[in-house]
Amino acid sequence: MRTSAARTPRSALLTAVLAAVVTIGAIGAVFLLRPRPEPSAGVSEPAAGPVAPVVTCGDGPCRPLAESMVDGTPVVLLTDPTGGSARLRVGPEPGTVFELAIAQLGVRLDRNSLRCVDGAAPTCLVRGDVGDDGTAAYGELLVGSGGVWRDPLKPYYSDAGTLSLYDVTADGRPDVIVVRHDCADAASGSPQCEAAPVLAEVYDLTGKPVGCTRRFTAPSDLRGWPDIRLTRADLRACP
Repeated sequence: MRTSAARTPRSALLTAVLAAVVTIGAIGAVFLLRPRPEPSAGVSEPAAGPVAPVVTCGDGPCRPLAESMVDGTPVVLLTDPTGGSARLRVGPEPGTVFELAIAQLGVRLDRNSLRCVDGAAPTCLVRGDVGDDGTAAYGELLVGSGGVWRDPLKPYYSDAGTLSLYDVTADGRPDVIVVRHDCADAASGSPQCEAAPVLAEVYDLTGKPVGCTRRFTAPSDLRGWPDIRLTRADLRACP
C-alpha cells in the first residue's frame, strides 16, 4: 500500500510568503533611511563665478575701441559699431561706467580718441571730430580724486580741431587746452573765421579759464602740436 506525501497547509504557505515580503521591505527601508556620509573636509562643489552685466551702447552690446592705464587704473572707451553711442569704463570689469554726452553731438570716435594723464588728479579726455573735414572737435573730461571718478559734464569745443591735456600751470594737475580761431562767436564756422589766426585757450579741471596764448597762423605752429605743451609764461588775457 503506497503512502501519499504530506501536503503543506495553504494557510502556512501564505504566512511564509507574507513574512518574506515584509522582510524585503524592511531591508529596503533601512537602506534608504541610513545616513549618507558627509563630504570630506575641504572638498566642496565649485561656486559659479559672478557674471559681469552686459554694458549696452545704443541697441546692442558695447565694443572696446581704445584703452589706457592711468594711476594704475584701466580705462576703456566703449562704443557701438557706428560710434553714435559711447561710454567710458573706469576700473576692472564691471568697473564704473559713464555715458559720454559728446557721442550725441555727432562726433567720430576712433582709437586715438582717448587720452589719459597721471597726476594729483588723474584725468582722461575723450575727443572726437565733427564735420566732414575734421577741422572741429568736441571733448569731454573724466577726473579722478581719491579713487572716485566724476564727469564734470562740460563739453569743450574746438573750431580748429585740436584739444589736449597738459599741466600748463605746473600744479600737478592737467589743464585742458582748446585751440580756436580768433574771431567773434557770431562768425564761428564761417569761411572768414576758418581763415582767421588761431590761439590756445587754457582751462583748469573745474572749467575755469586760465588764459590764452598769442595768435598763430595754424594749430601746427603751437609747441608740441597735436599734444600741445604750454607753460604759464605762454599765457595772457584772452581776447
